[in-house]
Amino acid sequence: MKGVKTCGLIPVYNNQQTIVGVVEELLLHVDHVIVVDDGSDDGTEEKLDMLAGKKTSVHVIHQKTNQGKGCAVQRGLAEADSLSFDYVIQVDGDGQHDISAIPLFLEAIRKNMGAIILGRPIFDDDIPFIRKHGRKLTNYMMALEMGTFQGIDGNCGFRAYPVSEVCKLGRMGGRMSFDPEILVRASWVGISVVQVPTKVRYLTEEEGGVSHFRMVRDNVLHTWLHIRLIIQAPLRWLLR
Repeated sequence: MKGVKTCGLIPVYNNQQTIVGVVEELLLHVDHVIVVDDGSDDGTEEKLDMLAGKKTSVHVIHQKTNQGKGCAVQRGLAEADSLSFDYVIQVDGDGQHDISAIPLFLEAIRKNMGAIILGRPIFDDDIPFIRKHGRKLTNYMMALEMGTFQGIDGNCGFRAYPVSEVCKLGRMGGRMSFDPEILVRASWVGISVVQVPTKVRYLTEEEGGVSHFRMVRDNVLHTWLHIRLIIQAPLRWLLR
């Protein structure tokens, strides 16, 4: 898009079977991709270095230890801000997102400058039962915290961020709870969320599908997050 400097952003951890294909497909739609390797040790890091050596349009950041998806995304956003990008389009490194939908995201950015563009996932029958119903609870809590009945899916990692605006929100959680947290905190300062329908599929283990969700740890972090947000919400609405 003319006048809107946009790059791709991929947080990745141990997705060596899929990461190269995701980066290359993303480059069909944007000129530059930032990949934050969150302490991979399965060969992902080596494949990324080889790819970056071949393509100057791929910028790889290696974190020495695994610090969580939220930490990786925030590191990538800070890098995009330092490189003066206006927007980043974030996709996961495991190949579950339909990157061919990016033109829809770019069109939504053009029509809604300054908004977060969020994927509204359309799932096939391969979605795990616990994820299907677990995300419903997250979305219900977000509706209470945001004071909206928009039906936002807070767990979809396919999204586009206005870089400068979200970087001003400050530091947030470093694990998977970051995905819903940033949407809630953005709504509190008046950043709108626009949804774009997109297909999401879950790859089999043979295809490279790997889940890094830790049932106990991440559910505890999600619970603690929503306790904090629901307590703050009434005051945030008043201030807004």
